[in-house]
Amino acid sequence: MTIANKTSFVLLCLTLIFSALAYGGVHHPVIILLYVLIAAMALLWAVDGLLTGTMRFSSSLLQIPLYAAFAYAVIQVIPFGSASDVAGVAEMPSTISVDPFSTKLSAVHFLALGAFFSLTLVLLDSAKRIRRLSTVITIFGFGFAFFAILQSVLSPENIYGVYKSPYAAVPFGSFVNRHNFAAYMEMTAALPLGLLFTGAVGRDKRLLYITAIGLMGVALLLSGSRGGLVAFLALVLLTAILTIGAKRKKNVLVRIGLAAALIAAVIGGSFFVGGESSLTRIAETTMSENISADRSNIWAVTLKVIQANMPFGAGFGAFGVAYTPYDNMSGLERVEQAHNDYLQVLADAGLIGLVIGAGFLFVLFQTGRKAVGVENTFRRGIAIGSAAGIFAILVHSLFDFVLHTTAISILFLILMAMLASSRQAYEDDIEDEEDRRSRHRRSRSRSSGTVAAFPQ
Repeated sequence: MTIANKTSFVLLCLTLIFSALAYGGVHHPVIILLYVLIAAMALLWAVDGLLTGTMRFSSSLLQIPLYAAFAYAVIQVIPFGSASDVAGVAEMPSTISVDPFSTKLSAVHFLALGAFFSLTLVLLDSAKRIRRLSTVITIFGFGFAFFAILQSVLSPENIYGVYKSPYAAVPFGSFVNRHNFAAYMEMTAALPLGLLFTGAVGRDKRLLYITAIGLMGVALLLSGSRGGLVAFLALVLLTAILTIGAKRKKNVLVRIGLAAALIAAVIGGSFFVGGESSLTRIAETTMSENISADRSNIWAVTLKVIQANMPFGAGFGAFGVAYTPYDNMSGLERVEQAHNDYLQVLADAGLIGLVIGAGFLFVLFQTGRKAVGVENTFRRGIAIGSAAGIFAILVHSLFDFVLHTTAISILFLILMAMLASSRQAYEDDIEDEEDRRSRHRRSRSRSSGTVAAFPQ
């Protein structure tokens, strides 16, 4: 393993942490710095290939949707003839996208995220690497949750006590939107939860993992995101389902009890810390004084945008412009996102987006189905945790536009890479306590069978 390869892995971890701390990566200067980090990782990958004489690539089909989205975004800004006269301007290029500049930015973003995902797949080439990255995510999630809780008490309106978000959204942690923070906590809590439920965590560390998961859950509830609460419950439920399928009745009851106790502890902890929680917000009316928060109206208008721009879509990143002609409100608030990623895919990319999205979900399901069935306890815990975290984001995407935030996209891609990598066997595969017990039981079973057969 070369220094270039090791440095690239360090940059991977740095990108994960920096994107979250830098306000979630929603400002253009921060996004540019993230592009620089990804470019540096690519350069080190090339150097590693030259030094070892082998350019390594991943064959995972999960990469295809990202590059397909990039390719279609490029097609959407290609001029196909010209408009005769628009607002007094003659011979304007006619493109699929109603906002070519925003679509070009989206194309660059898809390419950068695709490169990051491909590099992450290549770098996760050992069980030791997977464990290290899982540890980084767990520790960072714990520290990030602790910081967010403190900030919610000491300076709830200012990020880091100095930055006040200019947007209407309520900030939480380092994110300018509390829903994005909740989505981030869903994914950071998923990995330790998966490892804990599969028995991949040693007895001496279980209390630490439970504490970390509980604190992340409390921070999620204090963010006040109702979509985050639903997604977190979906996360715990799927983790429990995936880990009790082939267990004995006693173990099933233990895991169900652990899941219930965890949810109860998170809810109780959120009330103990104080502040607004998702539970209190559920009792509030679904309407809001903030026009952009009225999702039902936004979804209704989005359906008109989809219908008007079929079959090719309005263009990636062009939703704000495409939405305006059909906006039935006062226009005081500009709607930039559909608050439902599935509807926005249809609005942005039409039928092509539907095909890309359906293909992505199919490949993701197939990859997850194979990964959660591996025999190695540690890799199965990683697979289940990653699958549950991904599922939580897919559920949350029904209510918000969480995947449009760079930091969330980066962690989401890392979880997908860990899910795909957990399917493979490695020379340094980690044997956990449950693996040893399972091997011992199989050995005793074979020995018993031999003894029983001998008298015959």
